[in-house]
Amino acid sequence: MHSQLRELQRFLDPEILARIASLDLVAKVVVDGFIAGLHRSPDFGFSQEFAEYQAYSPGDDLRHIDWNVFARTERCYLKRYRGETNTRLTILLDASASMAYGSHKVRKIDYARYLAASLAHLGIRQRDAVGLIVYDDDIRHFVRPSTRQGQLHRLLHGINSAEPRGRTDFARPFAHLREFVRWRGIVLVLSDFYEEPSNVVRVIEPLAYKGNDVILFHVLDPQELRLELAQPVLMVDMETGEQREVSPEYLRGRYQERMQQHIRALEELSKQAGMDYYLVVTDRPLDGALREYLTTRQGRM
Repeated sequence: MHSQLRELQRFLDPEILARIASLDLVAKVVVDGFIAGLHRSPDFGFSQEFAEYQAYSPGDDLRHIDWNVFARTERCYLKRYRGETNTRLTILLDASASMAYGSHKVRKIDYARYLAASLAHLGIRQRDAVGLIVYDDDIRHFVRPSTRQGQLHRLLHGINSAEPRGRTDFARPFAHLREFVRWRGIVLVLSDFYEEPSNVVRVIEPLAYKGNDVILFHVLDPQELRLELAQPVLMVDMETGEQREVSPEYLRGRYQERMQQHIRALEELSKQAGMDYYLVVTDRPLDGALREYLTTRQGRM
């Protein structure tokens, strides 16, 4: 069982996905591999027609309880089927210049594209109305949430066209989103969040106040978390062009401390605002992020 799960997880490895030219195929490989893993996981019941679970509440129809899950966990869950799970899902993809960074084969923008495409594929598979906003300091691509035929193709086209440029400006895309969001749904934000955490949360939290489920996927390169140098270097800000000489001593001390403070502040402020936060690192398989999405979604149903 564990060897089968490891083999399936291999197909979620971002460096393996980077060898696939078609984003459509990447999304299909990721979602099919992820769902197959859920089928085989002892922790997640998943039948062919099944979409997701809902916790049992008094008065719910007992015929829909999954008794196999109850036998394993002693908890009652109802099966929900694809025709019952429709929601509106909007994906916001950061395509600012800093997303072009990568210390290995997969840049942050590549990883974010794979994740966005997989989430779109998963949403369409569950009959959701999925939409997309690609942004930097302006809105570069917008696809209104829909269940129309060909919607996945429109979404993948927008995701595939996301090329890093410009500076990050969270205010503009979220102001645009608030203009047309007249319903409750799920909002997924994929970004490296190089902005003051308080500013990020202040701009995004009105969506949560309106009853939307907001999930922040914080996309970082492994070297951004544990950057090490043998000698001083001149670093250039990818968005502003600002240059600064950095010493190995600074990286071992102040840089690591400030990065961890930034991550903790973003996570804590997000949770205080009723939003979910998840750190994704570009050298790790995508199944962790997909599980986070499904877990959050199921918890809200």
